[in-house]
Amino acid sequence: MRFAETWSGCTVARIRDITPSIREFVLQPDQHDISTAAVGSHIQVALTIDGQRDTRCYSLVGDFNPAAYRIAVRRAEDSRGGSRAMWQLTEGARIKVSNPASLFEIDWTRKHYCLIAGGIGITPMLGIASALARRDADLVMHYAVRSRADAAYLDELSALLGDRLGLYASAEAERLDIDAVFAASPPDTMAIVCGPIRMLEAARRSWAHAGRAASDLRFETFGSSGLLPTESFRVRISESGEEIEVPQSRSMLAALNDAGYEIISDCQRGECGVCAVDVVAVDGSIDHRDVFFSDAQKHENRKMCPCVSRAVGTITVDTLYRREAA
Repeated sequence: MRFAETWSGCTVARIRDITPSIREFVLQPDQHDISTAAVGSHIQVALTIDGQRDTRCYSLVGDFNPAAYRIAVRRAEDSRGGSRAMWQLTEGARIKVSNPASLFEIDWTRKHYCLIAGGIGITPMLGIASALARRDADLVMHYAVRSRADAAYLDELSALLGDRLGLYASAEAERLDIDAVFAASPPDTMAIVCGPIRMLEAARRSWAHAGRAASDLRFETFGSSGLLPTESFRVRISESGEEIEVPQSRSMLAALNDAGYEIISDCQRGECGVCAVDVVAVDGSIDHRDVFFSDAQKHENRKMCPCVSRAVGTITVDTLYRREAA
């Protein structure tokens, strides 16, 4: 596995609200060596959600403090409950966190970089921008938010980047034109994108349409970001006919594993495809929240990543797991 995890006890050292809907947490782990974490890393946080133990993933914010992690959590009422659980934490609380892991694999030798962030997707980008600025790289950042009041870390970014930062507030009719941004980027630009699934899909289409190399586009998403509401749904196992309810607060992967179907997984962020299962039938709609499958594959609805993707209604899947006969 690329993301082998070790866990450490952790103290919630400080909490502050940085926007009306985003809360920052400074976490002091008992054991992990934070100084070795790569820029753009994330951690898993163990939480109790609706009485069940679960985990949620959060990107580390900014340059690393050798003694603490800094994360920011957007309160999302329509999510699976992780943000609600985080917002209930108080200073001094004890939780468990995983060691940091990174997905970006940034080529630091490039001359030109284009950073695009949407909403809470700004969290890993602040550290990446800082690292690039220290290297005197040619970079620009485009930051899309609902309103200026929702722009987390705007003061830090403005001080760091100056006129290399573009802010786009949809409430003020300011729209980020990704096609135009990529068209204006030099040929050897590396683009780094983090944000909701609609932004990532638009970026991937635009990048490909511009004839850019796929390897020059790096991205990260949040599995809670989908095109359909997060609600409970049912999964039918094709071999046995057994039906499993996936509650709003749990992933399909967790529900299948809880039911004994032993789905292998790795990143649990919809990026590696290790956990993909075959879809046999759909009575409703699939909300593909991964960035592993192409648009064409998602349209076919033959496979899905249960770590992040969800559904409305009932879907029938083949997990390839076969129970031994008694």
